[in-house]
Amino acid sequence: MDSRRRTLLKASAGLALPGVFGTIARAAAAAEADDRILVVFELSGGNDGLNTVVPYGDDAYYRLRPNIGIPAAKLRKLDERFGFNPGMSGFERLWKDGRLAVLHGQGYDGPSYSHFTSMAYLHTAAPNSGDDYGWVGRLADAMAPRPAPNFIINVDVAQSLAVRSRVHTPVVFDEPERFQRHAIHQTRPLLDLVEGEDGGNASRRFLEQVAVSARESSAAVREAWSAYRTPVDYGILPLGLPRVAACISAGLPTRLYYVAYRNNAFDTHVQQSDLHQRLLSYASDALHGFLRDVERLGVADRVAVLVFSEFGRRVPENTSLGTDHGTANTWFFAGKPVRGGHYGTPVNLEDLYDGDNLRHTCDFRRTYATAIDGWLRTGQADSVLKGRFEPLAVFA
Repeated sequence: MDSRRRTLLKASAGLALPGVFGTIARAAAAAEADDRILVVFELSGGNDGLNTVVPYGDDAYYRLRPNIGIPAAKLRKLDERFGFNPGMSGFERLWKDGRLAVLHGQGYDGPSYSHFTSMAYLHTAAPNSGDDYGWVGRLADAMAPRPAPNFIINVDVAQSLAVRSRVHTPVVFDEPERFQRHAIHQTRPLLDLVEGEDGGNASRRFLEQVAVSARESSAAVREAWSAYRTPVDYGILPLGLPRVAACISAGLPTRLYYVAYRNNAFDTHVQQSDLHQRLLSYASDALHGFLRDVERLGVADRVAVLVFSEFGRRVPENTSLGTDHGTANTWFFAGKPVRGGHYGTPVNLEDLYDGDNLRHTCDFRRTYATAIDGWLRTGQADSVLKGRFEPLAVFA
């Protein structure tokens, strides 16, 4: 960040005078907010929140999960009520550093048990209805009403509905070194020949703009990745997060990143315990490594990460020693700007929805509002989410 803006912000932070000084303070705060980056980290498949942040202080947990309930002695305890899954050493370190917020009871009314449907509701922030554009895409449109190169980056094999935008063309890639348009030698020049007279044809002009953007973005991403080196350990499965660090290190103007742990990895219907612990270990180590990396790069103050999954799992274990599709879940915010701790009301294991499911205690759109207005400070959560949802006090 420009040191002059930091100086201006600090100089004006204590001023309560009206007029010009108030204007200066607001301008300085806005300038700081313009540098902030949001990373959304999706745990696809329906992560089992109860075996992620385990309510070991509640006897009902062990009564309903006699075989897959994790013994208190094995947990990474947060306090006298909750403990992390044994595989979550990275999250434990973030918790102890005060850089992890645990968001309890995330969900929505009339929940769907379908991966596709529930994820669509969360991607669009429109439960039981849907939308043509994703919530991250609408957020980008609100932040930058005109097309801006590389404003959204989606690290995945295919574009997520969450980043679909009316204005912006998200940059989507998985392997940076392969991120380019392919063609046989004879037709290669045609792909690059996109500038020229459009004859007033708006459709052609739009396609040419997309082509130019794709070519320039792919070159920028490949250059960023080739120049990136880090001594930080992201664990066995880095899950695309080093790609984000590389783009940040290269100075790309991206404000919104979307990364997914794909292939329904967390859909743990059978023999859940060992698999789930391993999955959480990968995700936890990767996120901890990423946040250490942005600290190394000197940009930790600018980066916050939202971790979510499309739904939780049913409270009772099934006969295959796994868990089936459920409802409310536990999400997280992580990063240096986060005020660590518990947020929201923990779910009640004695008051179940539809017989064996958790009742949500916090509409997930409050968490999105926290990202939009609490972190990015856009002041546009109401329009992006098409309703009023009170942010949580995760960010100072």
